[in-house]
Amino acid sequence: MTDIVSKAKRSQMMSGIKEKNTKPEKIIRSLLHGAGFRFRLHVKKMPGKPDLVFPKYHAVIFVHGCFWHAHDCSLFRLPGTNTLFWNDKIMGNKERDRKTESLLHELGWRIMTLWECSIRGKNRLEKPEVLRQCREWLVNGTGDATLRGL
Repeated sequence: MTDIVSKAKRSQMMSGIKEKNTKPEKIIRSLLHGAGFRFRLHVKKMPGKPDLVFPKYHAVIFVHGCFWHAHDCSLFRLPGTNTLFWNDKIMGNKERDRKTESLLHELGWRIMTLWECSIRGKNRLEKPEVLRQCREWLVNGTGDATLRGL
């Protein structure tokens, strides 16, 4: 299958995608901050520079894009062009995620992975439910958690 835009245009589009301060991340930050939670953003000294760091709870939240981390949901589809490149790129992201989680566990941090599909797409959760699950995990939870769309 051929791409519907030129190679140069596709390169320009892909280079414009941000790695931090994405729309899903801003939504989660707004929900949690509005509920009284205080956190640090993208702490460079921590493995993987977590999106949200909650020192009080010794917990971090990663807001993962379903495409970039190959989530098994309706928002992920491997591109039909340059498939080998994209497969290698996305599998590399997944491997880096595993290493980051392992390093954070060694340091005693709890991890929540919040998938893009939990707040976007046809199977998304309602915002109050996302907030409820995040709050429950932060305050009362033990171990790691994953939040995904229905």
